Amino acid sequence: MFSVFAEESGLDKGLALKVARGFGGGMGQSQGTCGAVTGSYMALGLALKPTGDYQKDRAEMAAAMAEFRKRFLARHGSLDCEALCGYDLSIPEKAAEARQKNVFAEVCPPLVRDGAGIVEELLK
Repeated sequence: MFSVFAEESGLDKGLALKVARGFGGGMGQSQGTCGAVTGSYMALGLALKPTGDYQKDRAEMAAAMAEFRKRFLARHGSLDCEALCGYDLSIPEKAAEARQKNVFAEVCPPLVRDGAGIVEELLK
């Protein structure tokens, strides 16, 4: 998610993948916020150019994140990995079951696509 927008902003894709790799599985497989969501937040942060006015920049970022959350929640009902994918990935057996049932290929890509679409909408 983040790497696509990073490339568009001039950040090396390999570096972007390294920076974001800990966010999968709900922030390091902790079942926290979905990596598609955290990647979207990072993409917004990269795309929204700072003006030098810290308070204004912070407010703009907060507003963009709030709107992103609102739209993502309206589509998916949650921001949390376990609720979205149906598996507690912090439990090795459940993570293995999710891999066996192809969750990462079937459930996650639409979340990433929706996240990217929302980011694009917000940046227009």
